[in-house]
Amino acid sequence: MLVKQILKTKGSKSVTTAAPETKVTDIAIILTSQKIGIVVISSDQETAQGIVSERDIVRAISERGISSLGLVAADIMTRKLVTCSRDATADQILSIMSERRFRHMPVLENNKLVGLITQGDVVKAKLSELSMEKVALENMIMGY
Repeated sequence: MLVKQILKTKGSKSVTTAAPETKVTDIAIILTSQKIGIVVISSDQETAQGIVSERDIVRAISERGISSLGLVAADIMTRKLVTCSRDATADQILSIMSERRFRHMPVLENNKLVGLITQGDVVKAKLSELSMEKVALENMIMGY
Protein backbone atom coordinates (compact mmCIF):
# COMPACT_ATOMS: atom_id res chain seq x y z
CA MET A 1 0.00 0.00 0.00
CA LEU A 2 1.25 3.47 -0.89
CA VAL A 3 1.19 6.65 1.19
CA LYS A 4 -1.08 8.32 -1.40
CA GLN A 5 -3.68 5.58 -0.83
CA ILE A 6 -3.50 6.05 2.94
CA LEU A 7 -3.86 9.82 2.58
CA LYS A 8 -7.01 9.30 0.48
CA THR A 9 -8.61 7.25 3.26
CA LYS A 10 -7.91 10.08 5.72
CA GLY A 11 -10.10 12.41 3.67
CA SER A 12 -9.43 16.08 3.17
CA LYS A 13 -8.00 16.77 6.61
CA SER A 14 -5.37 19.44 6.19
CA VAL A 15 -2.09 19.44 8.05
CA THR A 16 -2.03 21.67 11.10
CA THR A 17 0.73 24.24 10.75
CA ALA A 18 2.00 27.11 12.85
CA ALA A 19 4.47 29.89 12.19
CA PRO A 20 7.98 29.67 13.67
CA GLU A 21 7.20 32.63 15.95
CA THR A 22 4.17 30.90 17.53
CA LYS A 23 4.54 30.67 21.30
CA VAL A 24 5.10 27.24 22.82
CA THR A 25 2.01 27.72 24.99
CA ASP A 26 -0.07 28.33 21.86
CA ILE A 27 1.37 25.19 20.27
CA ALA A 28 0.35 23.24 23.39
CA ILE A 29 -3.18 24.64 23.10
CA ILE A 30 -3.35 23.61 19.43
CA LEU A 31 -2.15 20.09 20.23
CA THR A 32 -4.68 19.70 23.03
CA SER A 33 -7.67 21.30 21.32
CA GLN A 34 -7.19 19.38 18.07
CA LYS A 35 -6.17 16.14 19.83
CA ILE A 36 -3.05 15.79 17.69
CA GLY A 37 0.55 14.90 18.46
CA ILE A 38 2.49 17.37 16.31
CA VAL A 39 2.26 20.70 14.56
CA VAL A 40 4.26 21.29 11.39
CA ILE A 41 6.18 24.56 11.59
CA SER A 42 5.91 26.57 8.39
CA SER A 43 6.16 30.26 7.64
CA ASP A 44 4.11 29.87 4.44
CA GLN A 45 1.91 26.81 5.17
CA GLU A 46 3.49 25.05 2.20
CA THR A 47 7.03 24.19 3.28
CA ALA A 48 7.94 22.21 6.37
CA GLN A 49 10.67 23.96 8.36
CA GLY A 50 10.28 21.72 11.38
CA ILE A 51 7.81 20.10 13.73
CA VAL A 52 6.89 20.60 17.34
CA SER A 53 5.60 17.54 19.12
CA GLU A 54 4.39 16.91 22.62
CA ARG A 55 7.79 15.32 23.21
CA ASP A 56 9.59 18.51 22.10
CA ILE A 57 7.60 20.55 24.63
CA VAL A 58 8.29 18.11 27.46
CA ARG A 59 11.99 18.02 26.54
CA ALA A 60 12.16 21.84 26.55
CA ILE A 61 10.55 22.03 30.00
CA SER A 62 12.91 19.35 31.29
CA GLU A 63 16.00 21.12 29.95
CA ARG A 64 15.07 24.78 30.44
CA GLY A 65 12.40 24.74 33.11
CA ILE A 66 9.07 26.48 33.12
CA SER A 67 10.55 29.50 31.33
CA SER A 68 10.56 27.37 28.15
CA LEU A 69 6.82 28.04 27.90
CA GLY A 70 7.71 31.61 26.93
CA LEU A 71 9.77 30.43 23.96
CA VAL A 72 8.55 30.19 20.38
CA ALA A 73 8.24 27.17 18.11
CA ALA A 74 11.50 27.91 16.30
CA ASP A 75 13.34 27.63 19.64
CA ILE A 76 12.27 24.05 20.35
CA MET A 77 11.23 22.53 17.02
CA THR A 78 12.77 19.45 15.51
CA ARG A 79 14.59 20.79 12.47
CA LYS A 80 15.98 17.63 10.89
CA LEU A 81 12.77 16.30 9.42
CA VAL A 82 12.36 12.84 8.03
CA THR A 83 9.80 13.10 5.25
CA CYS A 84 8.37 10.89 2.55
CA SER A 85 6.61 11.20 -0.79
CA ARG A 86 3.17 9.95 -1.75
CA ASP A 87 4.82 7.04 -3.55
CA ALA A 88 6.48 5.60 -0.43
CA THR A 89 5.13 2.25 0.73
CA ALA A 90 3.52 1.55 4.08
CA ASP A 91 6.27 -0.97 4.84
CA GLN A 92 8.99 1.63 4.18
CA ILE A 93 7.26 4.15 6.44
CA LEU A 94 6.74 1.66 9.28
CA SER A 95 10.36 0.60 9.07
CA ILE A 96 11.66 4.18 9.22
CA MET A 97 9.31 5.16 12.05
CA SER A 98 10.20 2.10 14.10
CA GLU A 99 13.93 2.48 13.53
CA ARG A 100 14.00 6.23 14.27
CA ARG A 101 11.38 6.04 17.06
CA PHE A 102 8.84 8.64 15.94
CA ARG A 103 5.16 8.50 15.02
CA HIS A 104 4.55 11.33 12.53
CA MET A 105 5.99 12.00 9.08
CA PRO A 106 5.28 14.94 6.80
CA VAL A 107 4.51 14.01 3.20
CA LEU A 108 6.14 16.28 0.62
CA GLU A 109 5.85 16.60 -3.14
CA ASN A 110 8.25 19.02 -4.86
CA ASN A 111 9.24 20.28 -1.39
CA LYS A 112 5.63 21.27 -0.63
CA LEU A 113 3.66 19.87 2.27
CA VAL A 114 0.83 17.68 0.96
CA GLY A 115 -0.04 15.63 4.02
CA LEU A 116 0.98 14.04 7.26
CA ILE A 117 1.10 10.32 7.88
CA THR A 118 1.10 8.79 11.34
CA GLN A 119 2.15 5.42 12.59
CA GLY A 120 -1.50 4.82 13.46
CA ASP A 121 -2.55 5.58 9.87
CA VAL A 122 -0.07 3.05 8.53
CA VAL A 123 -0.99 0.35 11.05
CA LYS A 124 -4.70 0.85 10.29
CA ALA A 125 -4.00 0.54 6.55
CA LYS A 126 -1.88 -2.58 7.05
CA LEU A 127 -4.60 -4.21 9.18
CA SER A 128 -7.18 -3.43 6.50
CA GLU A 129 -4.91 -4.88 3.85
CA LEU A 130 -4.38 -8.06 5.90
CA SER A 131 -8.10 -8.41 6.46
CA MET A 132 -8.79 -8.19 2.71
CA GLU A 133 -6.06 -10.75 2.00
CA LYS A 134 -7.55 -13.09 4.61
CA VAL A 135 -11.00 -12.87 3.02
CA ALA A 136 -9.52 -13.45 -0.45
CA LEU A 137 -7.61 -16.53 0.78
CA GLU A 138 -10.69 -17.91 2.56
CA ASN A 139 -12.77 -17.43 -0.58
CA MET A 140 -10.09 -19.10 -2.68
CA ILE A 141 -9.97 -22.09 -0.32
CA MET A 142 -13.79 -22.33 -0.28
CA GLY A 143 -13.85 -22.20 -4.09
CA TYR A 144 -15.61 -18.85 -4.48
